[in-house]
Amino acid sequence: MTYKVLCTDGLSKLGVEELKKFSGVEADFRPKLTHEELLDAIPAFDALIVRSASKVGGDVIERAGKLKIIARAGVGVDNIDVKAATERGILVVNTPAGNTTATCELTFTMMLSLARHVPQAAKLMTEGVWEKKKFMGTQLSQKTLGIVGMGRIGKEVARRAKAFDMKVLAMDPFLDDAAFKSLGVEKANLERILKESDYITVHSPLTAETRDMISAKQIAMMKPTAYLVNCARGGIINERDLAAALKENKIAGAAIDVYTKEPFEDPMFRGLDNIILTPHLGASTREAQDAVAVEAAQAVAQYLTKGTRMNAVNPKVPERKL
Repeated sequence: MTYKVLCTDGLSKLGVEELKKFSGVEADFRPKLTHEELLDAIPAFDALIVRSASKVGGDVIERAGKLKIIARAGVGVDNIDVKAATERGILVVNTPAGNTTATCELTFTMMLSLARHVPQAAKLMTEGVWEKKKFMGTQLSQKTLGIVGMGRIGKEVARRAKAFDMKVLAMDPFLDDAAFKSLGVEKANLERILKESDYITVHSPLTAETRDMISAKQIAMMKPTAYLVNCARGGIINERDLAAALKENKIAGAAIDVYTKEPFEDPMFRGLDNIILTPHLGASTREAQDAVAVEAAQAVAQYLTKGTRMNAVNPKVPERKL
């Protein structure tokens, strides 16, 4: 039997090549599929691999008579109707490991850019302005970093922070005391992190519990010299409350890569010189895109040919009978 896999959204070619390694798996690479074209094509396929551009809603799933698995080459599955897939017995998987290093490195890019005012200074230089006194910065060394969420990315951020000679406070309800100790970080609650940290970075999933976790009340607890970073998920930090705080200089600055709605077009941060905004670049490295593509391909091929589950988002879907 041959299983047909539809690959969309400019998936790295390494993922397509990985699928070809599996006997009985046929890859169809359509990088610029429109939603209407996806609706027309999906009935013929056993599996679908997407990045973030394709919206796999109930309309797609309803027409997917043969579909057994949907893979997201990335972490978030916001563009997939997981509930509808589960009801149809379709497994949904993601690729949590592939973009860990890329997102961790972007987090430090943000912190260093905040500390040394790199974007603002670079912009003036391109305008022919030589300005030093305005951009007096600070060092990361000997500063306190607060990490909210100690999953794969949070742990990597903690390891690198130690190399920068930073004190690290961290919180994660799913991590035991031994894990904090092994990483050389101090376990703390959110209030302590907010009050004591010079830099705060969030690395939690977006859930009912974490939505608006950091809003006006929490920002008011922070030092006026503190910086806030979000390279995790939009919605963990309340954007409007953050914009208001930055306008009033209640904190020193912020760096944001993810938003409640993307593309982010709201003007709330325009004109502010104490914020750095990037267009969801966390996983945007060649290495990360190759890694998540290969990881997604392996998850799909293993499930189709062997029934093996890797990184299932909806594990309650019944086991496949091969």
